[in-house]
Amino acid sequence: MSSIDDLGALVARHVPGVGIHRTALPNVSLALALAPTMPMPTLYKPSVCIVASGSKRVELGKTGYLYDAATFLAVSVDLPVTGAVVDASSNRPFLCLRLDIDVGVLRELVLDGHGAPPAGGTPVGLMRGRTTPELVDASVRLLRLLDAPADAAPLAPLAEREILYRLLTGPTAGMMRHIASVDSHLSQISRAIAWLRDHYRDVFTVEDLARKIGMSPSAFHLHFKAVTTMSPLQFRNALRLQSARRMMVAEGRDAASAGFEVGFQSPSQFSRDYARFFGASPLRDARRLREDPELWVASQP
Repeated sequence: MSSIDDLGALVARHVPGVGIHRTALPNVSLALALAPTMPMPTLYKPSVCIVASGSKRVELGKTGYLYDAATFLAVSVDLPVTGAVVDASSNRPFLCLRLDIDVGVLRELVLDGHGAPPAGGTPVGLMRGRTTPELVDASVRLLRLLDAPADAAPLAPLAEREILYRLLTGPTAGMMRHIASVDSHLSQISRAIAWLRDHYRDVFTVEDLARKIGMSPSAFHLHFKAVTTMSPLQFRNALRLQSARRMMVAEGRDAASAGFEVGFQSPSQFSRDYARFFGASPLRDARRLREDPELWVASQP
């Protein structure tokens, strides 16, 4: 059976540089850091992050999650989090595989009878689990397909399916069942988040959004906060601020136009919210990121 060192060697060989990079396998990204990074807000997608070396800490609201070679991180919905690599060096880099979750495959596994029924309540959007030898072995077989592109199309889906099976039959089983269920509260919140990602510039009420996903406003607010630790309007604000930041850094937009573009009507309110969220004024933060490309790359999901 393959080891965590085998996984690390594969990630190191195929990651092109510092940061997070997509691969020829559509659902797979690889990450590399050669030193600890400062905490940076970013957006995590539904995925599982399996670390081969080093460690990283993400914060969702006031709760922190440390994951390393012994512990993977599972993400159930799109979430604005703050992440920082806390253990990495040139001799022992941070190396990580991220697999985006294919909900269709997950549902097939559930329909085939795999995984225990979900417990009551709505699970939080992040969860850790023990990285088992079986999970590592499936991950190694998946990454080895980067060296055999002719085999990737027929075999990668099998390795990805096994990884999801391991998540569905391990400590994250409840979360995975909630993701797979079209009728779960988590699925409803996921649909609300998808709508917010497309319409965060728009003016809307929480009552309007609750009706779109078929929940009462009170239940919607309760379950949305259970999953994301934020209210729907706080979540929208995080999406607006992260989008404005990308505009300023990647497109060279000024703070006033970026803030207006994402939905802020008041430049002063945009500056206050931005400084509170990112820890620096828009001008100072954008200049810092443009002057340090590695810092900008490290902040990307």
